[in-house]
Amino acid sequence: MSRLDKGGLIDRAQTRRFTFDGEYFEGFQGDTLASALLANNVKLVGRSFKYHRPRGIVGGATEEPNGLVELRSGARREPNTRMTTTELYDGLEAFSQNRWPSLDFDVLAINGLLSPFFGAAFYYKTFMWPKAAWEKFYEPAIRRAAGLGRAALEADPDAYEKSNAFCDVLVIGSGPAGLSAALAAGRSGARVILAEEDFEFGGRLLSERTPINDAAPTEFVAKTLAELRALPNVRLMRRTSVVAIYDDCYAAVERVGDHLRTPEKYKPRQILWRIAAKRAVLAAGALDRPIVFGGNDRPGVMLAAPVQSYVNRFAVAPAQRMAVFANNDAAWTTAFDAHDSGAEIAMLIDTRDAVAPALAEAAQKRNLRVILGGEVFATKGKCLESIEIRANGHTERLAVDGLAMSSGFSPNVALTCHHGGKPVWDESLAAFVPGKCPPGLHVAGAAAGAYALSDCLAQGAAKGALAATEAGFQATAPDTPKTHDTPRALKTFWHVEASKGMAFVDFQNDVCAKDIVLAHQEGFVSVEHLKRYTTMGMATDQGKLSNVPGLAIMAKQRGKTIAETGTTMFRPPWSPVTLGAFAGHHRGKDFRPARLTPTHALAEELGAVFTEAGPWLRAAYFPRQGETDWKQSVDREVRAVRENVGVIDVSTFGKIELQGPDVGKFLDRIYINTFSTLPVGKARYGVMLREDGFVMDDGTTARLSEDRWIMTTTTANAAKVSQHLDFCLQVLWPDLDVRAVSVSEQWGQIAVAGPRSRGLIAQIVDDPAAISNDSLPYMGAVETSVLGGVKARIFRLSFSGELGFEIAVPAHEAEQLARKLLETGAEWDVTFYGLEALAVMRIEKGHVSGPELNGQTSAADLGFGRMASTKKDYIGAVMARRPALTDPERMGFVGFKPVNPKEVLRAGAHVLAQGAAATTANDLGYLTSATVSPTLGGAIALGFIKGGAARIGEIVRAWDGVRGTDIPVEICAPAFYDPKGERLHG
Repeated sequence: MSRLDKGGLIDRAQTRRFTFDGEYFEGFQGDTLASALLANNVKLVGRSFKYHRPRGIVGGATEEPNGLVELRSGARREPNTRMTTTELYDGLEAFSQNRWPSLDFDVLAINGLLSPFFGAAFYYKTFMWPKAAWEKFYEPAIRRAAGLGRAALEADPDAYEKSNAFCDVLVIGSGPAGLSAALAAGRSGARVILAEEDFEFGGRLLSERTPINDAAPTEFVAKTLAELRALPNVRLMRRTSVVAIYDDCYAAVERVGDHLRTPEKYKPRQILWRIAAKRAVLAAGALDRPIVFGGNDRPGVMLAAPVQSYVNRFAVAPAQRMAVFANNDAAWTTAFDAHDSGAEIAMLIDTRDAVAPALAEAAQKRNLRVILGGEVFATKGKCLESIEIRANGHTERLAVDGLAMSSGFSPNVALTCHHGGKPVWDESLAAFVPGKCPPGLHVAGAAAGAYALSDCLAQGAAKGALAATEAGFQATAPDTPKTHDTPRALKTFWHVEASKGMAFVDFQNDVCAKDIVLAHQEGFVSVEHLKRYTTMGMATDQGKLSNVPGLAIMAKQRGKTIAETGTTMFRPPWSPVTLGAFAGHHRGKDFRPARLTPTHALAEELGAVFTEAGPWLRAAYFPRQGETDWKQSVDREVRAVRENVGVIDVSTFGKIELQGPDVGKFLDRIYINTFSTLPVGKARYGVMLREDGFVMDDGTTARLSEDRWIMTTTTANAAKVSQHLDFCLQVLWPDLDVRAVSVSEQWGQIAVAGPRSRGLIAQIVDDPAAISNDSLPYMGAVETSVLGGVKARIFRLSFSGELGFEIAVPAHEAEQLARKLLETGAEWDVTFYGLEALAVMRIEKGHVSGPELNGQTSAADLGFGRMASTKKDYIGAVMARRPALTDPERMGFVGFKPVNPKEVLRAGAHVLAQGAAATTANDLGYLTSATVSPTLGGAIALGFIKGGAARIGEIVRAWDGVRGTDIPVEICAPAFYDPKGERLHG
């Protein structure tokens, strides 16, 4: 065991049993999976991505590149989880990844021997020839080898939530700067959220021994937390990672149940928070960096700052005999803490020629062997067994099983760059520090490049008070506690160039120093090109460890400074987020929750059979006793509308209300036809195009008053049209005085159609004169009331081809209206009809719908060419006049009927000339909608054919290779029923 006999913040009274690759181990409450494995002398934890080299723990938190495991099994299996952020719990199951047949013996480790052939971008150069090998060999082999862990094959049984939080000041990180910032802001009365991604508050204070007010730093943490918990305006959120900054919020993931074997009942496993904060303080600290030298990826080689954490926080000596290799003072503190805890420090190797006398004295006091001006240039062993050291012209081999390395610290600046800002190189720190930050974000402590403990405490307090003041509160920074700062000097050093073996820059993606040199030789010197050519800093690593050393090597190759070389973009998220958290409840049937019409309960009572129509659940038809086939029900409903009167819920149509003096001008730019001349009380059919000239949607828009209009859209395109209008108003024409809002859910709409429809509506409208032929002609609109005072909008419209009205009432009144229509019309046998009957009638009438508005048709294709105004401009006008869209031989909208009336047509059939072979070259068109009409007594269809209406009267074939039919059909006009529209005007 490597567990130290005393110390640490673990609870030794609470044992936690867990398995790794099927073998049982024990740890304690407060351990991470990484610290527990190190305590059990487990050094080998994984295999590298490309070369399958043995890998061990190198970091201590979200920067860990090697310790990626599969957690749990079965439906809860979770791949690529960092050991260093996995809180140990009883019964935890972990499995190593990317190895076969075992972690200890991996067949693909042969890739390491082939590494000379697997340099940067080898796949671009290798898999080009022979061409035929790509599909047969290369792609299958790459797919089998790609990835690390395995996703679960069963549905995730856990729940995930999305939620919102609001505060005046958000503090990100709970180290010395974060705690001080939260305290300063909290004392002012501001609403404060303190978010910490670890499962314990305290940040680096949990891992250091520097006294604060002559007491252990953990006492300062406990005292500060006690005061914060006592403030009612402060919310403490541990296990919460702030992963992104967007225009309107901070995104954070709270791991509610990840530290449990199974989440508690009725609690989510994770919550994705949208935090709206007036101001924020970033106190995310800094990360230790590796040195690039031969064999620096061997299990047992770790970063110095994490080693200090394992020793002080987890009471674990990561090795039995350890050396330290660094260029800075902070790594010496790691060596001192490890030695003082009982670990053996065999040698302290510093690249500098001289260090502060106090450090030298402290090392001498502990009898530590020190080599100045030295370098580690090689390592040996599957897991580290020895290192080779070079200093003053001499070389030495030292037997150790652990090596702590450090080239300095990199402030965690990623969140400061999520609005496109770029960090700034600070030569004195040899690190990037925050540049232009997102609005309202302040940075304090190590994240701002202030590494001294006193500076962190002072900056945190000052920035917390400033944030609260800017949020509207009176705040003053509390007095800075008394502390003694540890030395933090360093001398820039990145790469031991004369190394033995592969010197890694990016551990996760297996990028070596030689890969960066190769990228330079081949011209990929831009930092963004370097990243993509070598894969350095990609995937979940996001360059946390590799970015600065890699840029330093490229800068040297180019003969430039790191500042001149630049850095890549930091993109959200800062740390990995599970897909479950992003999805929340939106999965399974909740991925797109079924929307119910206002009359859904009534339809159920009437025995409706429902169908999905976009996001809606709509009644397809209403079978009655004795009807054995759905077509019998549909035919009865069609005849009822044609001969008598029918009622249908059309609330699913998109409804967008527009107000303002410029609405007419706006609609002229949206629709192909003119709307600004539309009189009050009238509706007009319109067609709108996309920018590429193809039809986006159609529908009617009515003018209710001088500056108030109501637009209807198809059910499928309701959201798309609403987004389109918002884009046009906000981006294209922000000068127009127009307000548009979707009211689809606010209004229920019931259509009443048939020869007796006016008589039925007259029974429920409060003023029957309002719906007379004179007061409400075809394409008229009126605001009135029904059912004794319920406000209503009545439109004289028809999709069925019969005399028809659409009555819009507040959604909660729609069911009452429908029931009253059925009750009043009982003597006429009024019929509630469904979507199938409506589809039959619209085909009979030749109206276009979803199958025709498929995103590939122009207004001219659909026969709306004459509607398009030549006196105004509108979206899509120029592109619609492209030669390809105006070609006379382009497919046009027509009707089809079989030569033999007894034959049945099917949508999807292709149109071929008589005698032509069924080949793509002979394809003339296709059928989009088809039905057997009970009104016309035979099959009819709508579709497209080359040449369009000019071919009416020709005989062609409807060939359906799927169903095996080949039917002679006559091309005809699409309006099969009442082509002159006489019944509409009845």
